[in-house]
Amino acid sequence: MEKTYSQAPLPFVGQKRMFATEFRKVLKRFSDKTVFIDLFGGSGLLSHITKRERPDATVIYNDHDNYRERLENIHRTNELLKDLRETAKGYPRHKKITGCMRDVFLERILQDERNGFVDYLTLSSSLLFSMKYVLNFEELKKQNLYNKLRQNDYNCDGYLDGLEVVCCDYKELADKYNADTDVVFLVDPPYMATDISTYKMDWRLQDYLDVLLVLSGHPFVYFTSGKSPILDFCEWMEQHPGIGNPFRGTGKSTLTARMNYNSSYTDIMLYKETTDAA
Repeated sequence: MEKTYSQAPLPFVGQKRMFATEFRKVLKRFSDKTVFIDLFGGSGLLSHITKRERPDATVIYNDHDNYRERLENIHRTNELLKDLRETAKGYPRHKKITGCMRDVFLERILQDERNGFVDYLTLSSSLLFSMKYVLNFEELKKQNLYNKLRQNDYNCDGYLDGLEVVCCDYKELADKYNADTDVVFLVDPPYMATDISTYKMDWRLQDYLDVLLVLSGHPFVYFTSGKSPILDFCEWMEQHPGIGNPFRGTGKSTLTARMNYNSSYTDIMLYKETTDAA
């Protein structure tokens, strides 16, 4: 029997593991559909769950963030973590790594960097606290390191089995299947007003709103956040149709202010079974 993953094999910021159970329930509402397209594939978890629940359907995973590269190099990540565990043997868990041991850690990581690949996102979960993530060696050197090392190997056997994997702009993929009535779009874009530094994209407000265009006329499952104002914005626009752009022709001045804050947010999943645009 094929293994069903309830979370992505390797760490990924924004994966929908907490929604796995509810997402499976929602998929049953689309039993008549034959194609599911994961427009913002991320870790591929939504695609994986969909294919396990609907093995008869075509499931297209848009791996825009190249998660496959991390999966393909999982053996290198496991070897690196194994060596770091050996170095830290007997060292207290969750204690800050300092002095000579820190130097040994960094040198071992740099060795893999020179050899062509380090999965810094996965490494971050074993060495950094407070949901911190780094993307390269220079960023890692600036951080305090802690002995949070994973004690067993990562495994991704069969995770992408049965999926059609593509890598393209989500608009291109949506346009390709726009006329297909058997399609369900799985739409999990970066959340407005949240940190997207680990994604391979840099969005403005217009980019977030453009995503809404692909929802019209197709069944979909859409994810957003309670921290995002996108739903309030849509409701307001519905109440004030035809307002147009009140800022057309205005002057513009800008300044930048810095502030630090901690906050939490609630994930939201919306779904629509009909194809009307109402």
